[in-house]
Amino acid sequence: MERIIRAFFIIFVGLFHYAKTQSSSIPTFTSILVFGDSTVDTGNNNYIPTIFRANHPPYGLDYTNGIPTGRFSDGQLVPDVLAQLLGLKQKGVPPYLQPNISDAELRSGVSFASAGSGFDDLTTALSGAISMRKQMEYLKEYIKRVKKSVGEREGERIVKGGLVIVSGGTNDFVLNFYDVPTRRLEFSIGKYQDFLLEKLQAFVKEVYDVGCRKIIVSGVPPIGCLPIQLTAKSPVLRNCVENENSDAQSYNAKLQHMLAALQETLPGSKLLYADTYTPLLNLINNPQENGFVETKKGCCGSGLVEVGPLCNTNSHVCTNPSEYVYFDSIHLTESAYLQITEYLIEDLLRKLSDNESR
Repeated sequence: MERIIRAFFIIFVGLFHYAKTQSSSIPTFTSILVFGDSTVDTGNNNYIPTIFRANHPPYGLDYTNGIPTGRFSDGQLVPDVLAQLLGLKQKGVPPYLQPNISDAELRSGVSFASAGSGFDDLTTALSGAISMRKQMEYLKEYIKRVKKSVGEREGERIVKGGLVIVSGGTNDFVLNFYDVPTRRLEFSIGKYQDFLLEKLQAFVKEVYDVGCRKIIVSGVPPIGCLPIQLTAKSPVLRNCVENENSDAQSYNAKLQHMLAALQETLPGSKLLYADTYTPLLNLINNPQENGFVETKKGCCGSGLVEVGPLCNTNSHVCTNPSEYVYFDSIHLTESAYLQITEYLIEDLLRKLSDNESR
């Protein structure tokens, strides 16, 4: 009960502050379409042959009725909270995986994301996740079904008025550069960043080409502070790996520049950068100010290496996940996601509202 009350308090404070400080209203969207990795996967991996799954306890212990939906957390993710704020009923599983979804449910939005995915095709080859290329194919199938349901013109309106969220990149660096140095044999860190950004830019262009106009792209978090990275690189002191954090910052700076330049070439588009690095690092560096106690290990098991299949029914679970920034050795708790969402609400929705008012 304490966790539930705290969660609603955070959301309420965030929305109250937003309403108080912004002269424009919260923007309206016709749908919410989500792409990327485990940070926004609401259960797609439940339906594909991969070990990267979270459809088992203790995942979901603070979700509705304690159901493990496939979300890599104890509760909601950022898109869940945003969908509620925007009055949309985002459906977790797209029609290609669950054909019995109704047309009405589809029109509100879909998450195409897949845990273990990345912008580099080699990342999904290693994880068995749904690649970004495949996620794009499924978007096109989704659009066809929506237009078949409501007509060409209305379908175009729904797609154009939708909010697109893209979150990825972390798996590329962790799986292909730092821990499994496949790409490190081929690229310097700067060249690999550029390689990923080229892939991401092509993806955003294609999202625009199929009719979407408002696109939020998340940067990468402080990768060097992930508990699993602390275990691998600083097992005794458990200090954040500074070079990995520095790489994340330089990638994010390049991403912001790329989005600003790309927007100039795509008429009518609004491309926004979502800064998840700053609010997460703030939670890690100032835990007590933000209501947290543990920042260096996850709530599940030892908190040092457990993730996916290693975080399971046999794992010890901390007494109060809301005091932990991380639920497993990679993914955040619902409490951490809620605070990051509050930060994004103030930053991103204001910019989208400003754009609508012009």
